[in-house]
Amino acid sequence: MCGIVGYIGARDAYPILIKGLKRLEYRGYDSAGLALVTNSDQLAVYKTKGKVADLEHYVLDKDITGSMGIAHTRWATHGEPSDANAHPHYSQSGHLALIHNGIIENYPVLKENLIQNGYTFRSNTDTEVLVQLIEYIMFTHGIDLFHAVQLSLTQVVGAYAIAVIERNNPNAIMAARKSSPLVIGIGEGEYFLGSDASPIIEYTKKVVYVNDDEVVCLRRDREPQFYNLNRVEKSHRIIELEMTLSQLEKGGYPHFMLKEIFEQPHTIRECMRGRVNVEHNSITLSGIIDNRERFLKARRIIIVACGTSWHAGLIGKYLIESFARVPVEVEYASEFRYRNPVLYDDDIVVAISQSGETADTLAAVELARSRNVFVYGVCNVVGSSIPRRTHSGSYTHAGPEIGVASTKAFTAQVTVLALMALCMARERKTLPQPEFEQLVAGLAAIPAKMEETLQVSDFIKKFSCIFTYAHNFIYLGRGYNFPVALEGALKLKEISYIHAEGYPAAEMKHGPIALIDQEMPVVVVAPNNKSMYEKVVSNIHEIKARKGRVVAIITRGDTVIKEMADFFIEIPPAEECFVPLLAVIPLQLMAYHIAIVKDRNVDQPRNLAKSVTVE
Repeated sequence: MCGIVGYIGARDAYPILIKGLKRLEYRGYDSAGLALVTNSDQLAVYKTKGKVADLEHYVLDKDITGSMGIAHTRWATHGEPSDANAHPHYSQSGHLALIHNGIIENYPVLKENLIQNGYTFRSNTDTEVLVQLIEYIMFTHGIDLFHAVQLSLTQVVGAYAIAVIERNNPNAIMAARKSSPLVIGIGEGEYFLGSDASPIIEYTKKVVYVNDDEVVCLRRDREPQFYNLNRVEKSHRIIELEMTLSQLEKGGYPHFMLKEIFEQPHTIRECMRGRVNVEHNSITLSGIIDNRERFLKARRIIIVACGTSWHAGLIGKYLIESFARVPVEVEYASEFRYRNPVLYDDDIVVAISQSGETADTLAAVELARSRNVFVYGVCNVVGSSIPRRTHSGSYTHAGPEIGVASTKAFTAQVTVLALMALCMARERKTLPQPEFEQLVAGLAAIPAKMEETLQVSDFIKKFSCIFTYAHNFIYLGRGYNFPVALEGALKLKEISYIHAEGYPAAEMKHGPIALIDQEMPVVVVAPNNKSMYEKVVSNIHEIKARKGRVVAIITRGDTVIKEMADFFIEIPPAEECFVPLLAVIPLQLMAYHIAIVKDRNVDQPRNLAKSVTVE
């Protein structure tokens, strides 16, 4: 959740750290801080509650010299947001400073032992316990910082990505990782570290992704050294980043979220590039083709995901079952990992995560692997933990997503799941060739139809202000569009703070209808499909009979629902199975524009962070 960044080299560290924190602020923004070994050989720690801009203001009259430092932007877990609980935390002697992303689960026991040995604490965080423990082990064992970090981490239960610096050693940063992301950037005579590559890409494209239970020593005068907790040196592989700096900028848009909504036609094209060939009526997904026998013999597929990715997984269930005729279950990763699921050797677990670092989804992957089940990853971030821990998979190629509320990640995930379903259907011969060809062509046409759909943004902006009075929304959808209703409700909750719930439209009569009155807006995803259109029309009649206000997402040319709805948004016609890729866009835009009118911070909504790397 939190963002960490570090630098050691010949440049001034402060500008690099501050810029890095701004790039990582989507990971947490309760407080921010940094630590520098200054040119006067002092360990300077500056931190404050609030955003990175507050930290910049705080250090205006401070000594920010030095060419080595670490910095942190926080999403609070242990201890409320405050100056004292902000990172970095420093040791009792003031010799060490540490930043941390993760949770130390056994910190109460460690803290009690340290108190008995004369240590006092300034904060309520689990992180301060770790820096005090490292110092205690250094002093009592008479060892250097690197070995003290190694030994300390053998006593820690939990998740961490840490960086530690020492006042008396301005030439080294120690870092380590377990179940929280950590990336090392390799420059010319300089090194960077970050929770992800976004603070690094401006300076180098060469990175190393740190593995679990590894400790890294970054020194000015030598190559990085990687060791496990047993002091065995490990090899490392340098990866060339595909990310570009322009992808991390707003590009003229007022917010990252709006930019990312409008990027969706491009990201879907990138997702399909090299995979969809309309001319030859083919789908090529190497992760499935290379594991053809497993997919042919699969008894069932279990999709594990969280949040928006779970909604994408629900659509994936409908696609795979319809096209490939394999039963699919969709599980919340947080529930899957804590029960005792029945898994068979011929099952396939599909793990979906934008960041590739989602803690619950990673744990679900490890559970499946421990049962000898084949695991397939669907992920956006190259080199992240889930791609490295799964047997095979597919990248979504959506590019960096900075807005905390996922938009382009969702449609890219649905697209990959559609590709999987079509590829499986081709291998299993479960679709007639004419239908398969029609679906391939229909999917290839979606980016252009997305561009048409995005033209409704100004219209949605005009009527969205009408709904800022609302305290509750209901979203309804049927079939493929039920998950779209869930996703639309989630977007509204996340960024406008209006309570919203999504339901299958047929379930409205089983409870939610009691809530409907003239104060209750109801959003109905109502494309003109053959199987359920009349039933959706009936649902709208029921809403109107109770004076509910209806916002309908309809297929262009529909005249029936257009006359019934208070507001309607038209989308181009498409195959029923691919309508979610279009229908979700007006819901994303509506959530965005309502939040803007309510003066919400759409890129950094309260209490949320982009990558949920802790439980």
